[in-house]
Amino acid sequence: MITAQEWGSERSAMKFFRLYSGTDGQSHFEPLDTSEGSEFLNATRPATGLLIRTAFAPHIVNFHRAPRQRWVITLAGSVDIGLGDGTSMSFHPGDIFLAEDTTGQGHTATPHDWIRAYINLD
Repeated sequence: MITAQEWGSERSAMKFFRLYSGTDGQSHFEPLDTSEGSEFLNATRPATGLLIRTAFAPHIVNFHRAPRQRWVITLAGSVDIGLGDGTSMSFHPGDIFLAEDTTGQGHTATPHDWIRAYINLD
């Protein structure tokens, strides 16, 4: 399995990750399947809301948890997501992560003119 640090060492066409709470109370990255048979691609899924956020949100710079399970799609700019173990990953336009770290310490987000779409799943 590729680690978040290994994945981030080279820019690929699209980053596609899950951000989740581990049993250790910390947030972790997990790469998601982008193969032809991926359960996440080429299928319609239910969603409960869409928010396109352009404004800076000061609370995200500090450790926080995802308020709900949702997809986060970077539309413009970029964001650096930091974890409690010191790992960080940058997301650029076209990159997607599934935010599921609704418990535990959470993550930080350092935005750089970040415009993103949140697609709520619950």
